[in-house]
Amino acid sequence: MAKTTAKGYAALHDPSMNRGSAFTAQQRKTLGLEGLLPIGVDSLELQIARVHTQLDMLDNDLQRYLFLMDLQSRNQTLFYAVLMGDPARFMPLVYTPTVGEACQKFDHIFRSSHGVYLPITAKGRVKELLKNWPQKDVRFIVVTDGERILGLGDLGVGGMGIPIGKLALYTAVAGVPPELTLPITLDVGTNNQELLDDPLYLGLRQQRVRGKDYDAFIAEFVDAVQALYPKCCIQWEDFANFNAVGILQKYKDKVCTYNDDIQGTAGVALAGILGGVRVTGKKLTEHKFLFMGAGSAATGIAELISQAMAMEGLSIDEARARNWLFDINGLVQSSRKDLADFQKPFAHKHAASNSFVDVIKDLKPTGIIGVSTVPKLFNQQVIEAMSEVNERPIIFPYSNPTSRSECTAEEAYKWSDGKAIFASGSPFDPVTYKNKTYIPGQGNNVYIFPAMGMAVLATQSKRVTEEMFIVAAKAVAEQVTQAELDTGLIYPPQSQILDASLHTAAKIAEYIFDNNLARVKRPKDIEAHIRKTAYRPVYDPA
Repeated sequence: MAKTTAKGYAALHDPSMNRGSAFTAQQRKTLGLEGLLPIGVDSLELQIARVHTQLDMLDNDLQRYLFLMDLQSRNQTLFYAVLMGDPARFMPLVYTPTVGEACQKFDHIFRSSHGVYLPITAKGRVKELLKNWPQKDVRFIVVTDGERILGLGDLGVGGMGIPIGKLALYTAVAGVPPELTLPITLDVGTNNQELLDDPLYLGLRQQRVRGKDYDAFIAEFVDAVQALYPKCCIQWEDFANFNAVGILQKYKDKVCTYNDDIQGTAGVALAGILGGVRVTGKKLTEHKFLFMGAGSAATGIAELISQAMAMEGLSIDEARARNWLFDINGLVQSSRKDLADFQKPFAHKHAASNSFVDVIKDLKPTGIIGVSTVPKLFNQQVIEAMSEVNERPIIFPYSNPTSRSECTAEEAYKWSDGKAIFASGSPFDPVTYKNKTYIPGQGNNVYIFPAMGMAVLATQSKRVTEEMFIVAAKAVAEQVTQAELDTGLIYPPQSQILDASLHTAAKIAEYIFDNNLARVKRPKDIEAHIRKTAYRPVYDPA
């Protein structure tokens, strides 16, 4: 718990200090709280039970999301104790899929501010505004400009739900101390006319700023962060492709930074693929992948797979030739004139085609990966075509939230006659097909970015590199048991995600130390050091 000097009524309104009904009699006397609380004193465990009871009384997940966000604003320790006590239940409530609806309705459900909002109208004063944040040692910033929130599009300042949710998972899933984190929204306007016409919209009422003014604003933001928080890692989240790729390329070798949509998604996809590879019995270099979608997420995954294949003996060109893209204009192939530079490494020689099924039959990919944000594109014809050319087809509909998934788990298992190796971006319930129950894997970035954060914290890493995501993917995949693979699960169970994340963080940290990227002395036992560093949601002794 962060140290504060608040007393009396103020202590009850400091989320890092407040313990509500769990303040002891002595603490109430010392802090001037007598008479401000009911006489009964609760344990943390009893408070957690009360929260569960209150959540069960609510009608839907959005209400539960709002309740949990209010709890985070009131009592930080209790909030994280609830989340960390049952992560499989609460991750879908504080992040995908519920956070998607929360972002869409952000302006209508807004209750209290959390984090920092930096409007482009404050250009030249970004550092001044950042100084208003009370914590002076910030180690992690998750920042968005709200333009491409999940698969939901431009939500303006409503995108703030994403940085808030991501950073909650930094703590709940990997033990990053919450006081070291800061969610930020860069408000550069919105092109969503529905928001601009909404009297309750809370952001700038103007079209999005582009070009040199936008780039200068980003540069000022990065400079301000470096000046105020020199040990801080910046995670870019849900920027439009044309901005996301350029920002990452510009800053990845200058500051400690990464893009979760590009690199985190790639890492978790590679982890799932490595799990799937174990099921198929083939080497990674024997696989071929076809992506539905050709944006930064698709090319990020394709590139990380290629790098992993290159580490297993292929040349980088041979590896990239085993990864293909398909978008709204059909197969991405070398004769197309509409491609961005980041797509060109995966534009191979092939006849033009606008039929995904025909491309499957021709290329015979071992896996298809959906990052299109368009639901139902993996239809029955697609799944059946994959099943015809593979004994165990890899089917990964990764688009979020659930409403944007390229297919459901039930569809994948049913249409493949139970042969699919399945993982999705949002959660699906277990599926029973022909008397066998399959447990769908969730290829959620939560297996990667919190562990990356803890590794960076424990080592004070100077940079985040591509290789660190390959290390993370391998560390995630190696924790899945054969018994779990037999049920269809290709990621560690979410009920054990804290242990899984700390193991992954230790592997990443080992790489950081081995490659002289750390700014602290190497401990004798890296994993023990990381577990000691991890935040635990307990009240300080009375």
